[in-house]
Amino acid sequence: MSDGSHVVNTPGLLLGRPVDYPTRYDAALLFAIPRSRGRAELGIGEIPPFVGHDRWHAYEVSWLDPRGKPHVATATLHVPAKSPNLIESKSLKLYLNSFNSTVFDGYQDVRARIAADLARVAGTEVAVTFGLPPIDRRSPAILLDVIETDIHHYGPPDAGLLMTRQPLDIVEETLTSGLLKSNCPVTGQPDWARVTITYRGAALDHASVLRYLVSFRDHCEFHEQCVERIFIDLMARAAPAMLSVEARYTRRGGLDINPWRATPGAPMPSVARDERQ
Repeated sequence: MSDGSHVVNTPGLLLGRPVDYPTRYDAALLFAIPRSRGRAELGIGEIPPFVGHDRWHAYEVSWLDPRGKPHVATATLHVPAKSPNLIESKSLKLYLNSFNSTVFDGYQDVRARIAADLARVAGTEVAVTFGLPPIDRRSPAILLDVIETDIHHYGPPDAGLLMTRQPLDIVEETLTSGLLKSNCPVTGQPDWARVTITYRGAALDHASVLRYLVSFRDHCEFHEQCVERIFIDLMARAAPAMLSVEARYTRRGGLDINPWRATPGAPMPSVARDERQ
């Protein structure tokens, strides 16, 4: 008699094994588990006595456009309960992360590719919808992510990319980007954050700040150290009279961390949750 606590032991299954994170798109990472295995134990035949679906929310979908600029989105996946197979979660995570360094024409291309790959593994059509990060036109922060620019450097972080605007105007402004990504130095897992920079001093070239933040993309460093590196690099390159750097990282294991570093006297950021947290 089974107590339901058995562990699936299947050749090729990634669950429970250390695996290197992929650097390029790879649909072969997806792993199917036949639903019939678990359903037989419940006395469920080929035609189940219910309808339903498995709904996944993916908060870390990212890819490169043809100019090398990263994009981020969230995705909702609906796998019908009638599908012959379920999709193993670790394989899905690795698969979605395989898009990070791969060039696609746009989010519709990415969405169609994910839908086709999941349908192949699940054995039936899978609905995939995308949610793009909202643009708050009322926010005083300047969103760097909408800047059209060529990007080719993804690590190590390069402070030399930072430039000030000419003529050398003194400004006070807030810049924000949801494209900060680095990797955990212990596990290799990708870490994602929205970074907000508020400063008073020589005007920074916005495209250069975006290219600098993207240069963390393949870098391995703890969250706190990434924020301190950004603070130190900005101080060294632009010497602002006031500087505040905060990163709001997405959750892992139910935890999110929000490191903040600032010059003494700078106002503390409000306690809020990013849309991907």
